[in-house]
Amino acid sequence: MVPLEGAIGPASADFVGRAIKRAAREKAQLVVVRMDTPGGLDTSMRELIKTILASPVPVASFVAPGGSRAASAGTFILYASHVAAMAPATNLGAASPVSIGAPSTPQQKDDKKGRGADAGDTMTRKVTNDAVAYIRGLAEMRGRNADWAERAVREAVSLSSEQALKLKVIDVVAADVPELLRKLEGRKLKAAGENLQLHTSGAPVTQVEVDWRTRILAAITNPSIAYILILVGIYALIFEFMNPGLILPGVVGAICLLIALYAFHLLPVNYAGLALIGLGIAFMVAEAFLPSFGALGAGGLIAFVIGSIILIPDTDLPGFEIPYTLIGGVAAASAAFLFFVVGMAVRNRVRPVVSGREYLIGASAVALEDFEREGWARVQGETWRVRSPQPVRQGQALRVTAIQGLTLTVEVDR
Repeated sequence: MVPLEGAIGPASADFVGRAIKRAAREKAQLVVVRMDTPGGLDTSMRELIKTILASPVPVASFVAPGGSRAASAGTFILYASHVAAMAPATNLGAASPVSIGAPSTPQQKDDKKGRGADAGDTMTRKVTNDAVAYIRGLAEMRGRNADWAERAVREAVSLSSEQALKLKVIDVVAADVPELLRKLEGRKLKAAGENLQLHTSGAPVTQVEVDWRTRILAAITNPSIAYILILVGIYALIFEFMNPGLILPGVVGAICLLIALYAFHLLPVNYAGLALIGLGIAFMVAEAFLPSFGALGAGGLIAFVIGSIILIPDTDLPGFEIPYTLIGGVAAASAAFLFFVVGMAVRNRVRPVVSGREYLIGASAVALEDFEREGWARVQGETWRVRSPQPVRQGQALRVTAIQGLTLTVEVDR
């Protein structure tokens, strides 16, 4: 039995897909996917459905326990499975595609004139028609109610478990996994082109637990985590470039940046938003180096906020959005960091040298004794061996002109 809970994303699709392939290697009779999902990403859903359709082991999607749902992408997965099952007090449906990255389709609610929802723009119609064709194909393959499947996509309708059974949307209603296995005893199925007969009554059940790989993948593909990782990576690299040789910020920055880019590769990212974030940070850094009375800084902050908002496009899918509170907090912290910390670092770089070789050149000195060519002098409170091309008297003011090893070359300060 494989749990599929929460929004369907790259991590959950990878986890269930690997569990199905493992079942095939171990020659299991059946894979039961216990489902409770509000939907998920279209790419992850299709990847999982491809795995189910190609599986030599039958897959039973089971919406359980009571109170669970298989909404949106979950409905597609239920239709694609060899066996579709639900527990009492569960529901499925509401499978209208969410147009990620585009504004919501306007709806006309004019019941008096007998008109339904506006068909929307061409892109929305294309996405909807594609989803309808996809789910009808799955329904026809499994011998399920294709007309209701189309309604679930076009009208976002839902069904309870008992209604779904009556309308032949699902195959079985069972209270739990043992009852499901008893009801599937002797059922004939076709998987990967082969006819099979199940003997599941009383069969041992192996629970597949979520592993560390899935937990890590789920964490880094969380849009909020990926957003923070890419900012940490950028700031760490900026700090490394300003202080060459520290090593640690560069290593941390490179790792965070690569992990974030991998996560964005799996997520529906608007790369214009990512470019705006980079441009905004570049402008704020430029403000610290090239003061422009706040123009570059303000423009950079605006570009940073807009890029953060559109980075992960608006979507109704839970768990796949960046909270505005996080964006506001990060924007404020970024502005403070870049205006004050970076600005302070730049100011420190242009301050005069107060120690070392460069500081000694041109420094004032006082002769401690009379000497012809070499003698001793006090320079900045320290006693140094000095060399002069002309005679020097004790107490005479001198100026350092060069350094050779531990000996200073001086001249009489006139």
